[in-house]
Amino acid sequence: MIREFHHIDLRDRNSFGVAQRAERLVEFETPADLRELFAGGIPERWTVLSGGNNILFTRDYDGMLLTPVARGIGIISDDGERVRVRAEAGVEWDDLVEWSVERGLWGIENLSLIPGKAGAAPVQNIGAYGCEAGDSIERVEMYCVETGAMLTLDAAHCGFGYRESVFKHSLKGRVVITAVELLLHRTPRPKLGYGDVEREVEARGGATLRNIREAVCAIRRAKLPDPGVLGNAGSFFKNPVVGADTAAGLLAEFPDMPHYPAPEGRVKLAAGWLIDRAGLKGHREGRVGVHERQALVLVNLGGATGGEVIAFARKVQEAVHARFGIAIDTEVNIL
Repeated sequence: MIREFHHIDLRDRNSFGVAQRAERLVEFETPADLRELFAGGIPERWTVLSGGNNILFTRDYDGMLLTPVARGIGIISDDGERVRVRAEAGVEWDDLVEWSVERGLWGIENLSLIPGKAGAAPVQNIGAYGCEAGDSIERVEMYCVETGAMLTLDAAHCGFGYRESVFKHSLKGRVVITAVELLLHRTPRPKLGYGDVEREVEARGGATLRNIREAVCAIRRAKLPDPGVLGNAGSFFKNPVVGADTAAGLLAEFPDMPHYPAPEGRVKLAAGWLIDRAGLKGHREGRVGVHERQALVLVNLGGATGGEVIAFARKVQEAVHARFGIAIDTEVNIL
């Protein structure tokens, strides 16, 4: 079923709480709804607005926003160990994690409490505490706006990387994700590579699915602001990945700098640490600031515009570059 809104206030549909309007917003449930929507042609400007948790509106949107609302979750197959699960695009991601934990299915428990919809997870390849959605996603179902056909893309062709996928590049503006299929497991596969997670899990009695989920939720609640109280989009910046020589030079000067191995011999740095050491943790300017407990997060202190947030973000980037010679890119989708 289609529900359509015109000149709609987006304040309650983006976690930054920015007060912009959209010319047209359409909620859809099925591929048939999408065929009906695109039957008259492809709008000049359109995009998908799922939960609005990784987006910053800097102006009114003069096009069509598509919001998936189908929330079905089901098991496709189960051989006693490997369980294939299908979740429709409108499912809240954390509801999917809870659903999996309740059924004893391992694979996405470290991704607990990440805001947003299941359909957005492969786009950003959401990740936390040593896990990424792409580790468990097996296929992505999508509607092709150019042909009107339903397509299924295997994970091997999704181009998953650190906060990357083909849905942000070659398929951007060409498909609408309608469901994701995940491969989960019944055999315990705890990933406790992060010290905070390991400590919290042990404090709860050991590495059970429920303990891991509760530990991750507790850590996130302690570090990250609630968008319902303080507008934000979670991590505003990506952790930069640099060459081994660059990392070695920085470590010689800053031996306590957090760093992690990345593909092709490169090194991932912690953007939050860089921002903190640049003296910006908790820093505020007008109606925007860096969160006092997590420097990766920019917050709307009340009534900020998207333009104010972007201007502040640029200052953060400039300060980090001036201090370390490292560029940090934005993770948030800016419109």
